[in-house]
Formats: sequence, C-alpha cells, structure tokens
Amino acid sequence: MVIAFQLFLFVGGLAVALLASGRAVEYTRALASALGAPSFLVGVALVSIGTDLPELANAVAAHLSGEGDVNVGTAVGSALVQYTFVVGLFPLIIAVIAVGRREVLVVGALTILGLGLTAAFVADGWLSRVEGVVLIVVWAVALFIIMRTAPGLVSDEPPPVKEQRKLVQAGIVLGALAIVAVGATVAVESLVRLAEELGVPEFLLGFFGASVGTSAPELVVDLTALARGAPGIAFGDAFGSSLVDATLTVGLGATVAPAEVTPRLAVAGSVYSMAAVAAVSSILAVRRRHDKRSGGVFVSLYAFAYVVLLTIGE
Repeated sequence: MVIAFQLFLFVGGLAVALLASGRAVEYTRALASALGAPSFLVGVALVSIGTDLPELANAVAAHLSGEGDVNVGTAVGSALVQYTFVVGLFPLIIAVIAVGRREVLVVGALTILGLGLTAAFVADGWLSRVEGVVLIVVWAVALFIIMRTAPGLVSDEPPPVKEQRKLVQAGIVLGALAIVAVGATVAVESLVRLAEELGVPEFLLGFFGASVGTSAPELVVDLTALARGAPGIAFGDAFGSSLVDATLTVGLGATVAPAEVTPRLAVAGSVYSMAAVAAVSSILAVRRRHDKRSGGVFVSLYAFAYVVLLTIGE
C-alpha cells in the first residue's frame, strides 16, 4: 500500500511539473520577445528565481532554526549541481548546442565571485546579517552587469500565446514555475521514500537526493526548454540559478537571521564549486559548443565532488 501510494505521488508530481514547465517555457519565450530581450537573459533574470523558490524558502527556514549549514550546504551544492550535473545532461536532448563565449564567461566569473565571497564569509564559522546583505547586493549588481554585457546565446522564435500583456506573462511564468517546484519536489521526495521501502542503500539515496532533489525544478524546466527548441532559456536558468544560489540564497537566510556554519565543509564545498564553475565556463568558452563529450566531463566533475567532500568530512 505504501509503495503504491509513493508511486502515485511520483507519477502525479512529475506529470504536474512537466505540464507546468511547458507553460512556463512557452510564456518565457513570449515575454522575452515582448521585451525585445534574448531568452537567455530572461532565463537568468526571471526563470532562475522561479526555479530557485525551494532553495530560497529553505534558506529562510534554515536560518530561523539556527541551521546555517543547511542553507549554505544546499545553496552551494545546488550551484554545483546546476553547473555540472544539469548542464551536463543538456546534450541528451540536443546533441550539439552552440554556446556564446561572452555569456558563459561573464556569468561564470560572477558566480565564482559569489562563491568566493561565501567561502570568505563562512571561514570564521559565522554568517552575519551584514554579510547576508552584501551577498544580496552582489547578486543585484551581478544581474545588472549580465543584462548590460551579455547579448544572449541564440535568437528564438516564440510560440503564440493567449495573454499578451507583459506583467500578466511574467505572472504566469512565476506561477507556473512555483507549480513546477511543488510538483518536482513531491516527485523526488516520493521516489526517495519508494527507494527506502525497496531497501536501496543509503549512499545511493543520498547521492540521488543531493543531485536531483535540490535541482529538480531546474532540471525539469531546462530539459523541457531544450525539447521545445529554446536552449537560451535552459542555459539562462541553469547559470542564473547557480548565481542566485551562490549569492541571493545564502544572503537571504543570513539577512533574516545570522547563524553558525561549519567552516571546513562550507569552505571546501565553496572552493570546489568555484573550481567546477571555472572548468565548465572555460571548456564552453573555448569550444563554443556543448555536446556529449563536454557533458560527460561536467557530470564527472559533479560525481567527483562526493569523493572530495566525503574525504574531507571523515
């Protein structure tokens, strides 16, 4: 009975997330066209906030409970997952994707800056309210820089939509993304519970939960965008979400309520994520394309993080 119920939740949550992601992608493309902005920039500025709603809510809840490690661990881990694991899966939908060098380098450099500040701020074992405000300001400034310097990855021809007003379109995008977040979270949590009922080893549960669970909304939305021929939205959301996690998510929690953080793991995770973001950005910028070869490298970078962090945590 329990297994059947969890299976029902998994299928239902995934179906809801997929349906909502289709609507989110459709209206994101329409909004980008209405604003005269590349879909990549709309993905960075708007879609990334919607898909990061679970992390943002988690940040506030964690700090109100005095659990700074939960916020920093989830945020830094999500930034890593999105740059490596999520982007690494893109070639499974589109075999070869053209990549703009400037966009990759600009967003990558700003994400590395955010992770570097996070590492510096948690090195003393305490994340203060002032440090939180600094990270929020850095996110806002970084977003401004991206909007001014990154022209977008590729052009996009949006599908026709019913609503033509820009504010309504933006509201539909955010509403659909909220539904994606709920549906994807329900699906992942039910699958983890199902795996527990079937006796799957704890390590595999942890690996699955960390890789897919924290980035399920991004994964669903980005793969849907690719399937519908909108790689700009997919890259914009993946890169933008990583930037949000490296700055806004960590900063929001600390601004609400300062908290203690375990320095060794927090700094190690931030530094490894910085190295991974630098590697992904460099590879994409040099090759100007993303295919299964680069995808394999990115997923390997994600997997190797477990070796590093488990070794440090011993």
